[in-house]
Amino acid sequence: MTTFRLVATAAMGLEGIVAQELQDLGFETTTENGKVYFEGDEKAIAKTNLWLRVADRVKIIAGEFPARTFDELFEGVKAINWEKFLPVDAEFPVTGKSVKSKLFSVPDCQAITKKAIVERMKYHYKRLGFLEETGPKFKIEISILKDVATLTIDTSGAGLHKRGYRLDQGEAPLKETLAAALVQISKWNPNRPFVDPFCGSGTIALEAAMIGQNMAPGYNREFISEAWPWMKQQIWDDIRMEAEDVANYDQPLEIIGSDIDHRMVQIAKNNAVEAGFADLITWKQMQVKDFTTLSTDGVMIGNPPYGERIGDIEMVEQMIREMGDNMAKYPSWSVYMLSSMENIETLYGRKATKKRKLFNGFIRTDFYQFWGQRTPRN
Repeated sequence: MTTFRLVATAAMGLEGIVAQELQDLGFETTTENGKVYFEGDEKAIAKTNLWLRVADRVKIIAGEFPARTFDELFEGVKAINWEKFLPVDAEFPVTGKSVKSKLFSVPDCQAITKKAIVERMKYHYKRLGFLEETGPKFKIEISILKDVATLTIDTSGAGLHKRGYRLDQGEAPLKETLAAALVQISKWNPNRPFVDPFCGSGTIALEAAMIGQNMAPGYNREFISEAWPWMKQQIWDDIRMEAEDVANYDQPLEIIGSDIDHRMVQIAKNNAVEAGFADLITWKQMQVKDFTTLSTDGVMIGNPPYGERIGDIEMVEQMIREMGDNMAKYPSWSVYMLSSMENIETLYGRKATKKRKLFNGFIRTDFYQFWGQRTPRN
């Protein structure tokens, strides 16, 4: 086994949750904006891809060095042991980005990086002509920040939010990684009832169900590094078997997803079937003002419409008012709402216990947390 420097990338504001997930998996972490660094072997690559709910991708850091000129970039890239990662027939597209650096032309940086890797590979594998690139794919990125170049190899492939259960979605779907983060922030546990009154395609409720039954979010998908010759199939088989062993399919859950739009409710149902939760989650066409329950200590998490289209704002504001009036009848329930609207607390009729700044895509939002009064236990 080889020890790699690894990085889990994350949306801004979610790094702390990703770091906690990695620590729970047994890794030591350091955190920067949008990145959580850790070390691990081939098994760690498989395990983190399978289990991280909130990270975007897991990448290998192949090398890091100062690069103020194209010569420095070329020599720095060429000095990396690419043969340790890439077989002779590897397909290796190079993407790039540059921020606050002298080397600001991304296409030039990509071309030089590619050329330097080719030179290194041809020398090591004793090839004179072209490299064929007919083998497994290794997605390489050259990232230059303040004249420091970092070369990474993506081990995930499709972003980790692609769980494999979303057959269809609405106009503005919530990323699965953000939905999982909302559930984690709420500290919900499977012994408490759970409701999403703006369920859309069902993402928040589905992520809650996966957390509730301790299911690995990447269990039903593939990863680009599965095709790499040094990532043995046995590693993936073992990690998936471990995930199967710790999943608690018998854990009873009380999860409800509802939406005003019957088409979205049907989409959510279909996605739930695909995820294996056909009989586990209750779906209803319903307005939030009509929500009733006999349960206590529940958690309501939602991503209500943001009222960004003209004419929608009054409707959304009325909906938030009605939700606040309705949930006042259930003081033991905790309510969590993600919104870009700044007057949520006024509309809801209560000051949030906590607010957390998060980004839903490129939209700056707040996660408003209205904690419930815990009912005394006998």
